[in-house]
Amino acid sequence: MFSSSFYRCRALPIVAALTLSGSLYQSAVAQARREYLLTTNWKFTKGDVPNAAQPTYKDASWQTVQVPHDWAIYGPFDGNNDLQTVKIEQNQEQKATPKSGRTGGLPFIGTGWYRRQLDVPGFGPGKRAVLLFDGAMSDAHVFVNGKEVGAWAYGYNSFSCDITDALQAGGNNVLAVRLRNQAEASRWYPGAGLYRNVHLLITDDVHIPVWGTYLTTPEINANFAKVKLRTQVATPGNTFQPLRLETEIRDAAGQVVATTSTTLTATDGQEFEQNLVVKTPQLWSPETPVLYSATSKLYAGNELKDEYRTPFGIRSFKFEAGKGFSLNGQVRKFKGVCNHHDLGPLGAAVNTAALRRQLVLLKDMGCDAIRTTHNMPAPELVTLCDEMGFMLMVESFDEWKTPKVKNGYSQYFDQWSEKDLVNMVHRDRNHPSVIMWSIGNEVPDQGAPGGGKIAKRLQDIVHREDPSRPVTAGMDQIDAAIKNNFASVLDIAGFNYKPHRYEEANDKLPQGFLLGSETASTVSSRGVYKFPVELAKQKKYPDNQSSSYDLEACVWSQTPDEEFVKQDALPYVLGEFVWTGFDYLGEPTPYDEVWPSHSSYFGIMDLAGLPKDRYYLYRARWNTAAPTLHLLPHWTWPGREGQTTPVFCYTNYPSAELFVNGVSQGRKTKGPSDKPQTQYRLMWNEVKYQPGSIKVVAYDAQGKAVAEEEVRTAGKPHHIKLVADQTHLAADGQDLAYVTARVEDAQGNLCPDATNELAFKVTGAGRFRAVANGDATSLELFHQPRMHAFHGQLVATVQASDKAGPVELKVTGKGVKPATLRLITEKNAAK
Repeated sequence: MFSSSFYRCRALPIVAALTLSGSLYQSAVAQARREYLLTTNWKFTKGDVPNAAQPTYKDASWQTVQVPHDWAIYGPFDGNNDLQTVKIEQNQEQKATPKSGRTGGLPFIGTGWYRRQLDVPGFGPGKRAVLLFDGAMSDAHVFVNGKEVGAWAYGYNSFSCDITDALQAGGNNVLAVRLRNQAEASRWYPGAGLYRNVHLLITDDVHIPVWGTYLTTPEINANFAKVKLRTQVATPGNTFQPLRLETEIRDAAGQVVATTSTTLTATDGQEFEQNLVVKTPQLWSPETPVLYSATSKLYAGNELKDEYRTPFGIRSFKFEAGKGFSLNGQVRKFKGVCNHHDLGPLGAAVNTAALRRQLVLLKDMGCDAIRTTHNMPAPELVTLCDEMGFMLMVESFDEWKTPKVKNGYSQYFDQWSEKDLVNMVHRDRNHPSVIMWSIGNEVPDQGAPGGGKIAKRLQDIVHREDPSRPVTAGMDQIDAAIKNNFASVLDIAGFNYKPHRYEEANDKLPQGFLLGSETASTVSSRGVYKFPVELAKQKKYPDNQSSSYDLEACVWSQTPDEEFVKQDALPYVLGEFVWTGFDYLGEPTPYDEVWPSHSSYFGIMDLAGLPKDRYYLYRARWNTAAPTLHLLPHWTWPGREGQTTPVFCYTNYPSAELFVNGVSQGRKTKGPSDKPQTQYRLMWNEVKYQPGSIKVVAYDAQGKAVAEEEVRTAGKPHHIKLVADQTHLAADGQDLAYVTARVEDAQGNLCPDATNELAFKVTGAGRFRAVANGDATSLELFHQPRMHAFHGQLVATVQASDKAGPVELKVTGKGVKPATLRLITEKNAAK
């Protein structure tokens, strides 16, 4: 059994993150610590530039950009960008072939330089200055005034650099960052540049270092929760000083619920340990994501040296043989998805509003967990998961010592793996959303001599830094992993695409439970339906699309239903993480060899964030609090009159009746069957197409008609309809509105085959940011304000300015009436 009642959240300084803009800084109240986001006035250029690190270098001709910044997302797309000639063994390939879109077909290979002036307000004698990079893609080398102050190889990890000794007090400092992406270094689109935030921290020389707190709750019951807080301190030369730490815990309403004061003694070393009690604790869960915060003030005598806030949650979990996973004493299974880090048309450049939109869609689907495949996530995602209620498997590596791609992480493994794991754990071990750590995905070392020893070493490192959470890995070589004790070493054995072998694995392994760490990999294209409708593996079509009847998978994967059967039947299976929640750039299986396919087909939602039909199959199963009733396909099939056109219904009602033009096609009921699909979806396989409408009437368990849905045959494209995910934006220069543009007929029906080119114009307190249509074969550039609709829809992104006021989006297209949408940006808008 593995149990834990340790709850953590990233420790934060007590200071609003201010934005540095050239040499101008927003004012801040006098305090011992200040943090600034280095977002604006960066200069950027592609290519390796001699002497670019030197402060005297002239960069006036470079591009001015804002960070986070992904310089490769602007394209153009080309099948020769990172063309990889490889053999994908999982696809049962017998020889190496060119893979044109494997990493997205975007020009991310090469070197890029970033530079900016770096004034450091409040810096002087007795102060320290640190740069914190949330991620930099990749092989970062950081220079201040021409001096290298730090480097980090892995582009997905966070790292910090103390720049105190390189700074000139009073200004005239220059920060330069060199980044390099190698060819054949990834299996998906990694992004390029300073794609995550960069922070400047100014502290006293006596301070709490980066990620310097560690909070656990070793005992929880209905009456109280014990809170243990360990706080590191740094002093000049690491010499002992008699310091005092005063800590108070506040609840979600901001009320103080516990306090303590502790004096650091010589025997304590450089770390405080404090124990507090929270009475009648409110527990964190996906359904009730309640957060507390511990605020610590560090004093030398009466002088305030530092102030730090550690958000956290109170919750307990167990993994038990035969029983599975329980949270706060309640048995449950992970209803999870795997997600890569790119944000579709925004590329890898992190944006909180874009992440929040993804989580809102996942929450509505009933998803409660995310696996951060196959790398450390942006800290903004982890914080949002704390706040919105998602459990996280934070993952580290896609490679260990044995390479998958020519220039992957294997080149860094021996030197960097421990450092990378320590940073990963230290950054995220205070987050209540983090339930488990993953040390790898489908590493070839599963079957290599000594692979189990590597797994144990990595797991031991994670346990050393965080003994409260279990460690897992996603394994695809089940026979090798079991035979050489690789799987038995892990706290949790995670298997990818092996539902038919769960019983066998559980019999052979000691843990008494296992996890579907990666499941399904069903492929589909939104709005695309292929005939005849049949179960198929690795099916390909001339248009490079896959059918949304959700019956097509890869040679190594399954339909969702096959996993559902095992999840329902086996209590020791802890749940599943579906591949994937959203389509992502790169890995266009089953069209890896066929340009112009350059983004995935695996997503439950497409690259634009529009739900595919499969979204409703999972919603019907996972979101039991809301009704789901969804019909497919569309009912506009000129030329198919009289031909068999199956109709499926995804619903959480037990039965339903289908009508075609008012004529009943019979009533279907979900239930046990030798075919998994008939247990979880209702299917009328012999329907003949006739223009008009299809309507489904759902019945509850008592046989009462309780809901219906109708899909009508669409006429010619007539007008554009705009639907925004939000109409009130924060005037912060970062907030986003995602606006779905639908091509509809005169009666308001979606025109499912419309391909009209739409153009976008934004005026007022906002700007056009990007557009995507979800078509894995589209070579249209995301940042251009025009794109063709894909099966009648696309999504435009409008970004708020830093000024409050109205925003207007106008969308036009040839042959359809235009549409206008009005938004508003507001200062201090609540999110």
